[in-house]
Amino acid sequence: MHNLFLMTQTQSNSPAWLMLADGTTYKGLSFGAKGTATGEICFNTGMTGYQEVFTDPSYTGQVLIMNNAYIGNYGVKNTDVESSSVKIAGLICKNISRRYSRMVADGSLEEYLIANNLVSIYDVDTRALVQHVRSKGAMNCIISTELTDEESLKAELAKVPSMDGLELSSQVSTASVYTLGNPDAECRIAVLDYGVKKNILNCLVERGAYVKVFPAKTEIEELKAFDPHGYFISNGPGDPASMGYAVKTVKDVLATNKPLFGICLGHQLLARANDISTFKMHHGHRGLNHPVKNLLTGKSEITTQNHGFGVDPESVKKCPEVEITHINLNDGSIEGIRMKNQPVFSVQYHPEATPGPHDSRYLFDDFMGMIRNSRK
Repeated sequence: MHNLFLMTQTQSNSPAWLMLADGTTYKGLSFGAKGTATGEICFNTGMTGYQEVFTDPSYTGQVLIMNNAYIGNYGVKNTDVESSSVKIAGLICKNISRRYSRMVADGSLEEYLIANNLVSIYDVDTRALVQHVRSKGAMNCIISTELTDEESLKAELAKVPSMDGLELSSQVSTASVYTLGNPDAECRIAVLDYGVKKNILNCLVERGAYVKVFPAKTEIEELKAFDPHGYFISNGPGDPASMGYAVKTVKDVLATNKPLFGICLGHQLLARANDISTFKMHHGHRGLNHPVKNLLTGKSEITTQNHGFGVDPESVKKCPEVEITHINLNDGSIEGIRMKNQPVFSVQYHPEATPGPHDSRYLFDDFMGMIRNSRK
């Protein structure tokens, strides 16, 4: 451990470069693994929960700017994860903390990033960088400790595919079926895993569900063989417009007339299954402090969000079977829908949020109540 600490100290003092697709370039210092990382740049407005953010499968293919001025100040803990590994493609910070204050932590953030081979850069003016992304929109970028000249960075960056039209969910989905909870539970829920977060499954199991998680490209016949009382469509990365296989499955699930709940990508797939279009947002919503209004109750809630695609409001207006249930109070975008003639609903944000906020956990209670009513 002592030798690793010395190595990370030295590594953090070596130079690193960040280049955006529009040519904007920053020089900073290396933090984490050495090498080169590429992906679509985005930013997160949260001040805590960085480890849960880094392990969220929905961040696959993205280089993340953390808005908070200091990252790493409470270390890392083996249980504070949403998947089995770090999923972000790269990390950009203003300041990093090599010492951590949490006594129960299992190690430092930099040790964790090195173990997960994540290339990161710090000593960057992240406030200016976020303002640039908000103005110019999300775009591809490259971080490197190896490539030091502009032409080499540009050449490598040119190889990175656009997130628009990219299918990523099948890459992060489970490879095999698995179960959680009590097999004799009152409710059985089939989960389609397009990049599901661990705490979503926890929230279902904690409410008395027996959960069976299926790979992304599972056919409806296998789902029905489980004889579920309800279906859950998970979050995940990539463009929902590239996921024709998933849209077909959701349509097949709707044909069963059983309760269905979708979160984030699952929300977008439900929309597309109702012939409602989705679109790539200018720079997306990511953080744990986004205000949403529930149009059914009139109440607002503070939410965790992570999405770069949204549901088109004009398309919803043309679909008489679907109504908007939640809106974003920052920009008016759609945050929730439900079907008028079926026990089906979805939200764009993340009610399972960990470490928080917990304002939206009621949605899991609503889903379980919907399943119980359906069984009656």
